[in-house]
Amino acid sequence: MTKTKRSVTPSAAVLGARALNRATLERQLLLRRSPMSPVDAVGHLLGLQAQNVKPPYYALAARLDGFTPEALSRPMADREVVRIVTLRSTIHTHTVRDCLTLRPLVQPARDREINQFRAGLTGVDLDRLAALARELVETEPRTMGQLREALSAEWPDADPQALALAARCKLPLVQITPRGLWGRGGQVVLTTAEHWLGRPAEPAPATPDATVLRYLAAFGPASVKDMQTWAGLTRLRDAFERLRPRLVTFRDEGGTELFDLPDAPRPDPDTPAPPRFLPEFDNLLLSHADRTRVVPPEYRGRSWNGNVAHRTLLVDGFLAGLWRLDGQALVIEEFAPLGRARREKVTAEGERMLRVMHPDTAYDIRFGTVRG
Repeated sequence: MTKTKRSVTPSAAVLGARALNRATLERQLLLRRSPMSPVDAVGHLLGLQAQNVKPPYYALAARLDGFTPEALSRPMADREVVRIVTLRSTIHTHTVRDCLTLRPLVQPARDREINQFRAGLTGVDLDRLAALARELVETEPRTMGQLREALSAEWPDADPQALALAARCKLPLVQITPRGLWGRGGQVVLTTAEHWLGRPAEPAPATPDATVLRYLAAFGPASVKDMQTWAGLTRLRDAFERLRPRLVTFRDEGGTELFDLPDAPRPDPDTPAPPRFLPEFDNLLLSHADRTRVVPPEYRGRSWNGNVAHRTLLVDGFLAGLWRLDGQALVIEEFAPLGRARREKVTAEGERMLRVMHPDTAYDIRFGTVRG
C-alpha cells in the first residue's frame, strides 16, 4: 500500500509589536511625510474619522508634506470630498468614490443599527420613511431637527429622534458645506450623497474583497477581526479565505493569524519613527482589534475619557502622551518622562505642526506629565 505524502505548510513568521508598528506607520504615511495630495491621501487611507470638524486637518498635517488646511478645505467646498456616516457608524471624510462605494458596503451594519431604537418606530414603514426623507432633503437640505419635525408630522406617535436616526441609517446623508470647511462655522445640514454630488449611488459590491485589499494596503498586516473592527462589519472571514492565494500570512506574538499584501512595505523594526501629533479619533488608533502595535499595554485606555477622545502624541511610533491647545500654549502631557533628546524632537515637531495649522498665532510649548 502506497502512502500519500501530505504537504506541510511552514509556520508563518511571527511579527512583533515593533514590526507591526513600523509596517502600519509606513502605510499610514507616518514614518515620513508623503507628497500625496490631500484627496489622494484621503482615498489611500479609506477616509478620515471626522466626528469633529478639525481632526481630518490635523491628521493630514501629520502625514503630508506641504499640507495646508486650505488644501483639504478647497476640495471639500468643490465636492471632491464629503462628510458622511460610514464606518463604525461614525462620520468620516471620504473621497467621492468611497462615499459612493463604502457606504453601500456598510449598509447592512446601518440596517442593524436601527434595531437599537426600533421601539420608537412602532407602526413605521421604513421603506416609506426612507422615500419621504429622501424627498425632503433633496427638495431642501435640512438639519436633523427639521427632519425630525417633518417626519413626525407623518408619524406623530413615533419617537421623533428615532425617525431621524432611521432616516440617517437608511439613506447616505452627507453634511453639506460650509460645515467641515477650515475656519468656517456651520451647523449640520443634510442631503443625500447622490443629490449633493450629482451622481447616482453605486450598488453594493457583490463581495468586500476589493475593500479588504485596500484595507491591508493602509492598515496591514492585519487579522480578520482587525478589519471587522475598522469597518464595523462582521462575517469577513470568507473574503479573506477567497483572497488567501493572493496574500501572505504571518502571526503576531499572541498567535493570531495576520494577512498582508505580498509586496506591501514591512520596514525593519528599528526604522526611526519621528514624533507625530495626531488628532482625537485618528484612525491609526481605532482600526485594529489589537491596538498594541501602537498603544503599549500599560497605556491602554489613556487616550480616552468616557466617550471623549484626546489628541495623542506618538514617540518612537507608539502612544506616549497627550496634547492640547490651551489659549496660546501647546501643552504636551507625557505618560512618562521622555528625556531631553526626545523632548527636543517633540518640540521641533510641535513647532512644525503649529506653523502649518496656525501660522498667524504665536504659541508657547509646555511639557507636563500625565499621572494615570
